[in-house]
Amino acid sequence: MTFFYAKNLRRTTKGSWVRPLIAPLDVDGVGIDSRADLTGKAFVAIHGEHHDGHDYLAEAIHAGAQLLIVDREPSQETLPPDTAVLLVDDTRTALARLASAYRRTLIDTTVIAITGSAGKTTTKHMVDAVLSTTLRGTAAPKSFNNDIGLPLTILNAHVDDAYLIVEIGANQLGEVNTLAAIARPNIAVITTVGRAHLEGFGTVENVAKEKAALLDHLQPNGLGILNADAPQLRNYRGRAQSIVWFGLARDADLRLTDRGACDETWWFEVNGEDRFGLGLPGAHNAVNALAAVAVGRRLGLSDKQIDQGLAQCEPVAMRMTCHTLGGMTIYNDAYNANPDSMIAALDTFAELTIDADRRVVILGDMLELGAQAEALHAEIGRYVIDVDRRAPIAHAVLIGSLSCATARVLTRAWGADRVTHMDELNDQTAAFAAQKVHPGDRVLLKGSRSMGLERMLDALTGAPTVAKAVVAATP
Repeated sequence: MTFFYAKNLRRTTKGSWVRPLIAPLDVDGVGIDSRADLTGKAFVAIHGEHHDGHDYLAEAIHAGAQLLIVDREPSQETLPPDTAVLLVDDTRTALARLASAYRRTLIDTTVIAITGSAGKTTTKHMVDAVLSTTLRGTAAPKSFNNDIGLPLTILNAHVDDAYLIVEIGANQLGEVNTLAAIARPNIAVITTVGRAHLEGFGTVENVAKEKAALLDHLQPNGLGILNADAPQLRNYRGRAQSIVWFGLARDADLRLTDRGACDETWWFEVNGEDRFGLGLPGAHNAVNALAAVAVGRRLGLSDKQIDQGLAQCEPVAMRMTCHTLGGMTIYNDAYNANPDSMIAALDTFAELTIDADRRVVILGDMLELGAQAEALHAEIGRYVIDVDRRAPIAHAVLIGSLSCATARVLTRAWGADRVTHMDELNDQTAAFAAQKVHPGDRVLLKGSRSMGLERMLDALTGAPTVAKAVVAATP
């Protein structure tokens, strides 16, 4: 009997049947999107920011759902008479309860939880690339890192998985603790502690406190894999029985001692001895790849197997993916942004375009920075000036009301001819910004998710595009 039998579902969710079950349930997994294939799954009707799953119950049944989990009783006339409906107090809470209970059944699965101010999704991608060379497992799709995404990831794992990789995000104090209590990881990875979501956290010290809450839920004999370059994390070393420190710091257990490219293939060196290939550019990715090395070794993989996985790893969508369009080369890193990830993107862009004749940066607002927003956007302006000394930038396009602070810094240094600022991005302003880019240019797109800078791709070409999941290495 599987976890998803009727009595267990009702008991775990603390729900009640809307009507007596006519036939035994045949449920294997959970979904929340009525547009997806829900064959054999339970559909949980979630109240979202823009949509309410209760409005799509009929579509869920049509998509194959065997059970509806709701917190508002549906009209009996709108559903087939044999539809199984479980009524709960709150569907988000029910989803969390199901995931927490299901996690307890994964007794032979190593659960790896990844959090951090930046790099969570890419690090998850690298860890999965490494482990999947020899093991069967499940990794969170896309950026499933909140109170919906994490439970869904757990519930769609297989009981015979050797590993399960979950991603944990937060923009308020207490969120990591809540999600980590569900995941109960065997391995906890903290990629970075940086200046992200300061509107909710207030200080970087609070960011570190929030990320370190992941360690409180490590299972017996669990391992913490922590960024040695985040000094705030040193205060929490006592929360894990065993820790591997990674990074650039001299006392790191896994220290990045060299990196480069050979025959259009990236590589990085660990502790001056071991060299691994890496299919991703940028020093920040090489640092996070050290965490993947630590996970791989913990699960018994050889360095040769780890090297194979990392070398085959490709960029995740909108994280420095490369588009070649109309003679231009565009690096789309517009999934999200905070000051530290913006700096990393600028450095990587400079490295990737070492042979370019002209460079253009199109940068959007970095959101959720609270009272420090203006100062941090001005800091990015100063950093662009520093990058310009290493890799000359022909033009900077700044988009968003906060980016006016960046524009002021650049205009004072460069003059108005090299700087364009726009309060918002729409079809008209995107077309105007596109005029600043010439055939043959190398272009960087970087900004917070809600800025939607990927819309610049259409403006630059006049047609939708598909990213190439490769980034050429510099010689």
